[in-house]
Amino acid sequence: MPPSLPSQLIRFGVYELDLRAEELRKNGVRLKLQKQPLLVLQALLENPGEVVTREELQKRLWPPDTFVDFEHGLQAAVGRVREVLCDCADNPRYVETVARRGYRFIGPVEPPVIQKTVVPPIPTERDDKTRSPRRIWNSWTGTFAGFGIAAAVVALLVAFNVWELRDWLSGKTAHRAFRSLAVLPLENLTSDPKQEYFAEGMTEDLITQLSKLADLRVISHTSVMQYKGTHRPLPQIARELNVDAVVEGAVEFAGDRVRITAQLVDGGTDQHIWAEKYDRELSNVLLLQSEVASDIAKQIDLKLTPQQRERLVAGAHPVVPEAYQAYLLGRYYWNKRTADGLAKSGQYFQDAIKKDPNYAVAYSGLSDYFAFLTLIGGPEILPPKQAMTQAKSAAVRALQLDNSLAEAHASIGHVLHNYDWDFAGAEHEFKRAIELNPNYSTVHHWYAHLLMQTGRVNESLDEAKRALDLDPLSPFVNNGLARQYYLARQYDKAIAQCQIGLQIDPTYLPAKIQLGLAYEQKGMLTEAISELEETRNIAETLPMPHALLAHAYATAGRKDDAQKELAVLSAISHHRYVPPSYFAIVSVALGNKDQAFAYLQKSYQDRSEQLLYMGVEPLVDPLRDD
Repeated sequence: MPPSLPSQLIRFGVYELDLRAEELRKNGVRLKLQKQPLLVLQALLENPGEVVTREELQKRLWPPDTFVDFEHGLQAAVGRVREVLCDCADNPRYVETVARRGYRFIGPVEPPVIQKTVVPPIPTERDDKTRSPRRIWNSWTGTFAGFGIAAAVVALLVAFNVWELRDWLSGKTAHRAFRSLAVLPLENLTSDPKQEYFAEGMTEDLITQLSKLADLRVISHTSVMQYKGTHRPLPQIARELNVDAVVEGAVEFAGDRVRITAQLVDGGTDQHIWAEKYDRELSNVLLLQSEVASDIAKQIDLKLTPQQRERLVAGAHPVVPEAYQAYLLGRYYWNKRTADGLAKSGQYFQDAIKKDPNYAVAYSGLSDYFAFLTLIGGPEILPPKQAMTQAKSAAVRALQLDNSLAEAHASIGHVLHNYDWDFAGAEHEFKRAIELNPNYSTVHHWYAHLLMQTGRVNESLDEAKRALDLDPLSPFVNNGLARQYYLARQYDKAIAQCQIGLQIDPTYLPAKIQLGLAYEQKGMLTEAISELEETRNIAETLPMPHALLAHAYATAGRKDDAQKELAVLSAISHHRYVPPSYFAIVSVALGNKDQAFAYLQKSYQDRSEQLLYMGVEPLVDPLRDD
């Protein structure tokens, strides 16, 4: 009687788990479930009605020497089990969470079923002796035929992919090529919520390090921060961001040391590819980030050029810990792009420079702070000449300290473009920044504006789309593409892009303003006025909503309402800088062309940024034949 091998089936409801085949089936149909969630389900089914602790599951899922964020990985695995079983944590039918202990399987489970699979008998020495000569001859011919088939198969595999065959023979696990990834917000493991800025800053710095690697698309900081505190399955996040892989982990800052755990996950399969833990003094935090980036590059088989390796090493210099912390706070508040946030960012950038006068990236941050003062506001409203002169000085100092800093080249390019009106010089700096960091979405965004203003419409749209590809969930970058569509007179596309941006953040005022402008150019004056009135009511102290609403009122024939908004705009100008171009566009709509030209002349003398759009801005079309 031939021996048999057991195949255990554990059935619960319409489901069955085949332990030997490592398959979960529903009504006989195989369900897709990765190895780690499968192991979790197996452990729970083997102990129905009993609590399986987190520690027991941890030992089952990961070897003792594996450095991963166990809690996060376990939650993801349990979440996947619930997803495939159509279960719910709040009202579970199968998997129940036992607070602070673990999980319990609460559904009805049938006793394991033992199936037998017949195994062919193994020939014995006696069987060989009793074979006939003809049988032996057939055995030899079969052997030669088998060798021929095997040789053909091997040749086919080699022809298909010799490198994958080599890896298989050497015992390596082959993963699909990763050419895009997202670094999710690092979890703050410190007990102090005030340290959130540090975790966010470390996330942004790690993104910056990875962004220096060519042939790898890395999603920008703004978009990944949308996932902070969420518990969506990683494959879902990967689909939403259109990336191959996801990096997740945690950071802990204690005393003078910083610790990071990082793990790389295949976005398509939810398979954990790699995990590592790093522990360094805070002064060597850039070295830590460089090591993480290099290790990830190795895991995804990214071939680094000598220049890329050099940049990673060059950027790993020691820092003054207090200056680094101040810089992180500066970027944390600058990224908010609000008047209050901008004011705080300037203080922290200056504080970082005081603590380390040779800190190049802090000067770049200070340059961006001054450059945005006339647009967003801050502790004081500076006219362009004063703000941009200081912005340029800070950017030049940053480049003197570190000419390989992409952020510094972008900062000086922004000043050359928007204040010096040196388009060739600005384009050179933007291209250099992109060469150093192809994934820096902000520089693609700025470059798109320059290209549109100089009449290179298709190139502008391409750059704006590239910025959005790198930062798809940023309201700021979404609105950048909407702005380029508007200036290119593609109003339907501008409206659609504004609506996408407002789905991401319904409170984002620039998107509502841009939507109002696009509606107006489409002749949808009722819709335009509605959007601009709402914006005016939310931001009564900002000059732009009043100017654009006055223009829309005048275009709609409501000249008295336009005059009221113009009076408010004039009152605002008594206590803050208002670009003269705002008064110019209202004058255009009211039919006062001479007054409009006078305001534009004043705007030219101020070197106001808005004047750069006069060649493509639809609002001044009535002046073009004068």
